[in-house]
Amino acid sequence: MGRFPFFGTKHDMPYIDGHLSLSLSVPCIFSTMGPAISPRLLLPATTSDRVSFHATIRSGVDRPNVIRIFKRNPYAAASAEMKAAVDFGDPDWKDKYEHEFEKRFNIPHMTDFFSDAESYPSTFCLRMRTPVSEDFAQGYPSDEEWQGYIDTNDRVLLKVIRFSSPRSAGAECIDPDCTWVEQWIHRAGPREKIFFKPENVKAAIVTCGGLCPGLNDVIRQIVITLEIYGVKKIVGVPFGYRGFGKEFAEIPLTRKVVQNVHLSGGSLLGVSRGGPNVTEIVDSMQERGINMLFVLGGNGTHAGANAVHNECRKRGFKVAVVGVPKTIDNDILLMDKTFGFDTAVEEAQRAINSAYIEAHSAYRGVGVVKLMGRSSGFIAMQAALASGQIDICLIPEVPFELHGPHGVLKHLKYLLETKGSAVICVAEGAGQNFVEKTNAKDASGNVVYGDIGVHIQQEIKKYFKEIGDPADVKYIDPTYMIRACRANASDGILCTVLGQNAVHGAFGGYSGITVGICNTHYVYLPIPEVISYPRTVDPNSRMWHRCLTSTGQPDFI
Repeated sequence: MGRFPFFGTKHDMPYIDGHLSLSLSVPCIFSTMGPAISPRLLLPATTSDRVSFHATIRSGVDRPNVIRIFKRNPYAAASAEMKAAVDFGDPDWKDKYEHEFEKRFNIPHMTDFFSDAESYPSTFCLRMRTPVSEDFAQGYPSDEEWQGYIDTNDRVLLKVIRFSSPRSAGAECIDPDCTWVEQWIHRAGPREKIFFKPENVKAAIVTCGGLCPGLNDVIRQIVITLEIYGVKKIVGVPFGYRGFGKEFAEIPLTRKVVQNVHLSGGSLLGVSRGGPNVTEIVDSMQERGINMLFVLGGNGTHAGANAVHNECRKRGFKVAVVGVPKTIDNDILLMDKTFGFDTAVEEAQRAINSAYIEAHSAYRGVGVVKLMGRSSGFIAMQAALASGQIDICLIPEVPFELHGPHGVLKHLKYLLETKGSAVICVAEGAGQNFVEKTNAKDASGNVVYGDIGVHIQQEIKKYFKEIGDPADVKYIDPTYMIRACRANASDGILCTVLGQNAVHGAFGGYSGITVGICNTHYVYLPIPEVISYPRTVDPNSRMWHRCLTSTGQPDFI
């Protein structure tokens, strides 16, 4: 995921107000702070240094007291008040911290901006199925109150583990004593009161960025839920934000149109990167009469949605702008997972199994599989765990050396001597220090990466040729096959619920929010909090340790 092109470098993820975030493990207490809320040591950043590093001390059998430098993301930018170190000497620090967290995660509501915003009884009621008529006034008639609504004060707990020690694997602590601090976020779902009359709504859906399994599932469910509320005017904006240009026509959407779109991959509306600026987008929305906008995309797309939300508020334009996070890499902050990820991991098994068969069938065979993951290695890590066929897993968060006594190639030589074959799984963003920089960017502002998979393949061939040992190397890149496939059952369910809750949030009067799943519950989050940084694999997490146990790989530093 990258930046939305016209919002400038302030959305570059590793930065906080133009500073590079650097967390040091010892003796600084901040190394154990929760990623979404930790104060950070701020050091000036150079334009060429675009990553933050987290130093942790690891001891090896043959390399005692080696300092490992991990590319680690502090996850979320704190607000200005939260950046300063917490005064733990203040007996009320915990209450103050919880209060500040609550302020940060409060979600924008219609009534915050429009004092005359009027509410109506909800037209969403699954007990009475009477259709909403053109002369809608008081919603569905019912003799008894339906108990299916979410109270506006319902909250979901963000963190559920109470760590007893900062030394616990994956520990996220606020203070040196790992004090339990409650962090609550808004529960998603239908509200008893709505802030739009369905007959006055014109809803638009837009899909931005690259393809991802499940896009059509989300589109379908948004349309179906809007119709249940009684909305008659629903359109799709073609080809991402570009579709707001005057040369593109809207795509009318109804349940009949979208009924079977989830049976195929891709996006019914098309996707693209880049597009008009914020002013032009909001101008187009006003001209078209759009007052509900559902935006499906990643961090850059959400940055655009948040800018559109702010511009609408600045103009006094009553619009609900709701995001649905879409990234196949699973790198959206604070969420259990994003749609498309489970499908990607499942489809990656086919490529890994093919690489295994090729390698296992050849004399001293090596299979190399490159999977998606620009800044995070979740797909590679989970695919390695799921397959049980991976010997080496390389991800962006954990640096490695190819050559040298502890490099990947040395371990590969050992594997061929002992096992006769080996399979390597590498995320696309891993090892970019080994490949030539392209100095190119795509339309979203993402740096175009060099092909680490091809580089590793070539280095393996070169290495074994130089030492005089044969190696039969096969390289597989299933990227576009995975992106274009249909969502599996797990993602299909996730997409369904995300689409429904996006509509509930819009009718509930919320804007500038995104919907996600947190600790198995569906929640609404303010967009700025989830686009502060991409979510990354914590090299000290139990999941990464499980992956290392599965592959049996050593440190490659």
